[in-house]
Amino acid sequence: MKKILFIAPHRKGRSPGQRFRFEQYMNYLQNNGYTCDLSYLISENDDKYFYKKKHILRKLYIFVKCIFIRIKDVVKAKQYDIIFIYREALFTRSTVFEYLFSRRCKHVFFDFDDAIFLLDVSEANRSWRWLKSPAKINRIMHYAEMTIVGNKYLYDYAVQYAQQVEIFPTTLDLDTIQVYPHGQHSKICIGWIGSTTTIKHIRWALPILRAIYRKYGDRVYFKIIADVELHADDLPIENVKWQQDTESRQLSSFDIGIMPLPDDQWSRGKCGFKGLQCMAYNIPVIMSPVGVNAQIIQDGVNGYLADTEQAWLEKISLLIDHPDLREHIGKQGRLTVEQKYSFQALKDVYLNYFNTACTHA
Repeated sequence: MKKILFIAPHRKGRSPGQRFRFEQYMNYLQNNGYTCDLSYLISENDDKYFYKKKHILRKLYIFVKCIFIRIKDVVKAKQYDIIFIYREALFTRSTVFEYLFSRRCKHVFFDFDDAIFLLDVSEANRSWRWLKSPAKINRIMHYAEMTIVGNKYLYDYAVQYAQQVEIFPTTLDLDTIQVYPHGQHSKICIGWIGSTTTIKHIRWALPILRAIYRKYGDRVYFKIIADVELHADDLPIENVKWQQDTESRQLSSFDIGIMPLPDDQWSRGKCGFKGLQCMAYNIPVIMSPVGVNAQIIQDGVNGYLADTEQAWLEKISLLIDHPDLREHIGKQGRLTVEQKYSFQALKDVYLNYFNTACTHA
């Protein structure tokens, strides 16, 4: 059997990007002639410190440990037919490990789904930003035989530096999704799912949520699913800690899903995944028309696009006031995912990337 080593920051099941960019394909690859191994840097215990402020000594320990992990990966690199790097091998400006992988393995794939050629650092690690260098991405693409990106915006950047670039959208395995009945409560739930690094986007949308609450009062409430909480004293916000085993039930409680984004370079690199998650659960979505969102959504057909506070207010109101429309738009969104953004629709395209590489010495 051919062997693939996946290089990534987090353990399996921890990172949404990893889960949906490559982890959900590992079993399919294994069922089609590949052995798949994952080498990650941040353990469950490290998570308690890595994305929090302070803990400098602990973070130094984690950093040293990560270097030794990657040294071991380089030593065993010749055992593998393909090394697949998700985003980067190490959280620094160095590309020494990517270079060594390219020298010791015949085929190196590089995958990214954000505009990581821009400097974006979590709030907890602002003081460590000097360790980062967006330009490293250009060097990694040079070392890689194939670069896989999540959308056209990222593609347009990657083709300047990469040997070969393929656009592969972030997908959902619909067989793993359990859709629970919607509308089992008296209030309309307007929901958002995200993480520490994207919570700023829902904060940006707080004026929109306040306008909705002023209009509808106790007919609505807001649910945030994330690993960090959002609080606003004047809004009824239910914070739910993201957990993989409760994700389906919590998402199913949304009546309306929202994906607000500022129109900036970083946001243009997003792959629309928060919206796609809601769509997979038959939830009608409203998204900012930023980046790939405007390609995913046909306004008024399988979802809505809103670029001003007034447009957000009007389109959320439309869905609140018309339950039948929520159901119709939700079904059309689900159909879009099934046809264009699902594991089931694209698994053979993904498999072919690896098969093609392995047929060339």
